[in-house]
Amino acid sequence: MAEQTWKWRTPSWVPTHTQRYVDDPEGAHMWDSTKAGGPGELPTLLLDTRGRRTGERRLSPVLYGRAGDAWVIIASKGGYPDHPHWYLNLVDHPECEIQVGAEHHHVKARTAEGEERAALWASMLAMYPPYADYEARTDRQIPVVVLEEAASA
Repeated sequence: MAEQTWKWRTPSWVPTHTQRYVDDPEGAHMWDSTKAGGPGELPTLLLDTRGRRTGERRLSPVLYGRAGDAWVIIASKGGYPDHPHWYLNLVDHPECEIQVGAEHHHVKARTAEGEERAALWASMLAMYPPYADYEARTDRQIPVVVLEEAASA
């Protein structure tokens, strides 16, 4: 792939959706993905990570799927060459909180590998086909993250 120089700008819908999730979690749980080329209403969770450098709380709305009792999220960043900040935060601090609708969960994140990654990627791609475009746009392997329920601290 030819080297590209892209400047990442957080899409305007992200802070709007984050605030809506804080104000109305049930109303924000389903997101109209047509804004980003998706097929329609899809489930989102609110990921609450700790900044790897600042230690400050960071909220990110993320599409999710399920794999048994776990939640699955994709660190696509729209196919940009670098990982999203929330993913880097999870690498350094894998224990975090998620909000799914009105429910809060303490979870531990891990990056899926090998056959597990391939199966989860296929499942998420079926849910949100634009992931294929993001994958074609980048040289990095887009991380597939599994969020598993953890004991509360």
